[in-house]
Amino acid sequence: MLRVHHLDCATLCTLAPRLVVGPDHPGMVCHALLVETDAGLVLVDAGLGTHDVRAPIERLGRGFNWVVRPRLDEAQTAVRQVERLGYTAADVRHIVLTHLDLDHAGGMSDFPNAKVHVTLQEHEAAMLASTFKEQRRYRGAQWAHWPDFELYRTRGTQWFGFDAVDQLRGLPPEILLVPLFGHTRGHAGVAVHTTDGWQLHAGDAYFHRATVEGGRVPLALRISERIFDMDVTARMANQVRLGALARSGDARVFCAHDPVEFARLSPRHGAPCASPSPSPS
Repeated sequence: MLRVHHLDCATLCTLAPRLVVGPDHPGMVCHALLVETDAGLVLVDAGLGTHDVRAPIERLGRGFNWVVRPRLDEAQTAVRQVERLGYTAADVRHIVLTHLDLDHAGGMSDFPNAKVHVTLQEHEAAMLASTFKEQRRYRGAQWAHWPDFELYRTRGTQWFGFDAVDQLRGLPPEILLVPLFGHTRGHAGVAVHTTDGWQLHAGDAYFHRATVEGGRVPLALRISERIFDMDVTARMANQVRLGALARSGDARVFCAHDPVEFARLSPRHGAPCASPSPSPS
């Protein structure tokens, strides 16, 4: 069983935030994990990186900056949080990505020597970017450093009724890729067996806790899911399965952007949206 640190690697101060996350949580988070293993540190998702903060237009695009309005704070990047925990960037040997969307993959360039684990389907989707939607969501500048990708076909074992890849190269068996296609062509969750039991980082398989806990998902988030999804039917089917898993108690399920889920798991909060982002350069 592994020890996990929960990191918020960017605050997203979206347009009409009260309609997205509610009045008490004006910003969405970019929830990442830092896992301590015998093979070195493992980062699960990477949020925005230092290069994104310093050159937000080139790295993220004008549309993302205008609509999502990330708070450009270098102290919030994964590499700076790793350093505050007493480690160095070189200590992060592996990065496991739920998918390659720009708000999940940007930080990997701060760890240029790390192996990057992702599904083969996701890698192909990002490298080809064959549709208008994929051209907007994937940013080649974020992997211009030629990361060392480890790619996986989504065949392996069963994990609580989900297909899973249980042999990630160089990583312990307590870390699994769990295919959750829909949001992107190769989207996956990442399961980690921790000192507190199984945790499943579901990435962008859903955006709001009510999806798996029951209750009403804000309309703005329901619309956003439809806008960004590559396969709506697959995403909705996965949400039903994730809800059943969460209710079973077999694993702690959380997504990438819900600030309430993050607050339940970590005392470390990113900067609030009350302070404006620096003007993009």
